[in-house]
Order: sequence, then C-alpha cells, then structure tokens
Amino acid sequence: MKVLVVEDNLSVCSMIEMFFSKEEISGEFVQDGLEGYKRFKEAEWDLIILDWMLPGMDGVTLCRKIREESTVPIIILTAKDSESEQVLGLEMGADDYVTKPFSPLALMARIKAVTRRYQAADQEQKQQSSFLETEFFKISKTTREVFLQGKKIENLTPKEFDLLYYFLKNPRQVFTRDQLLERVWGYQFYGDERTVDVHIKRLRKKIETPSQPFFHTVWGVGYKFDESVKEDEN
Repeated sequence: MKVLVVEDNLSVCSMIEMFFSKEEISGEFVQDGLEGYKRFKEAEWDLIILDWMLPGMDGVTLCRKIREESTVPIIILTAKDSESEQVLGLEMGADDYVTKPFSPLALMARIKAVTRRYQAADQEQKQQSSFLETEFFKISKTTREVFLQGKKIENLTPKEFDLLYYFLKNPRQVFTRDQLLERVWGYQFYGDERTVDVHIKRLRKKIETPSQPFFHTVWGVGYKFDESVKEDEN
C-alpha cells in the first residue's frame, strides 16, 4: 500500500511512520499543503492522510481539490473536535476523520477499514451489472452517476454515493447505525455513529422534497429507505 501523509507535526509523522513500517506500508511524508497537492498530482496513491491545519494550503481545501480529481480514499487528522468542523471535512469529500490526540492503533484500524471498503467496492463493481434502476432512481456503478427521475444528481460525495447505493439495493430494510458503519464504511468498533447521521442528513437535502421523502428514521433502531412512502402517509 502506498500512502501520502500531509502533516506538519514531525512527531506525529514519526509515530505514523513507525507503525507503517510494522504494517509494511510505504509512506511518503510532506509538511506543506501545496507540496502535498503537488505530490498527489505526481504519483498514484492508495490512500491520503491530511492534517486539518497545514501551511501553504489547509487540509480541508486540499481535500476538496483532491476530491474534484480523484476518488482516492482520504482520512483527515484534526485537533478540532466540534461536530461542525468534522462535518465540514466529510462534506469536502473525506472518507473518515481521526481526532488528535489519537491512538496509532485506532488510525491503523481506520486505514484498514477504509481500504477494505474500497477494495470490496471495486470487487463488487466488477461482479455486478452496471446499472441499478428503481422507481425513482437510476444509478451507475461504473460511472458513479445517480439520476433521480431522469435528472442527474451532480454533487454527491463518494461516501454519499456508496450509502445511497447500499440503501437502493436493500429497500425497506431497517439498518442500525452500527450495521451501516460495518457494511458501508467497513468498520464497527472504531466507527462514530454521527458519521452515519451526517451523511443521511446531507443525502436528504440533496435528493428529497417535502412531499417525497426517501430516508425514514425508525426511532430507537436506525434508518430505512422506502420510495413508496409519501409525506401524508407518515
């Protein structure tokens, strides 16, 4: 595995590098956001880890620029623990975030989970038909495009696409947040349930109308996706 780490704290870099060597991960470390963007453009990477606060270009801006050009998995490291800041990182296209100070073992678990999910998605894409079509949606695994009643949804992040696809494949089934973390994000114990809530909230804004909801909260359990339920039936 080839990982680009953009982090200006040399102690954090040394700690990560030590664990990379144990896991036989090839890591390249740069301390500047602009240099990080340059290295992203110059090579192929299996994963990118970004610090939130960077000289030259901050990690959130760098995440957004990378996501405009690539679907490479991205994990953000942040000392900011407020929900709004975590949401911002996810909205910019990050697949996950780790709050400082963090355990190296927890970071490694997130790395493995994110890469497993991407590998599983690639394998699934090879095995499945190109399109999934429902009453309202048509979704392409090959091009990662989503059409709602014939209109293309332009602004889905990679994780929002994965989550929507999973629900479309499993209509009217109720899933707990832990189940969604395991099946869409690829991990259980290290998952933050707020990640699920954030992504569903974002998807609701992008695909629902007041008269046509798709995501339905099952109180005390989790969520289900049902295209047949109209607002006046709730």
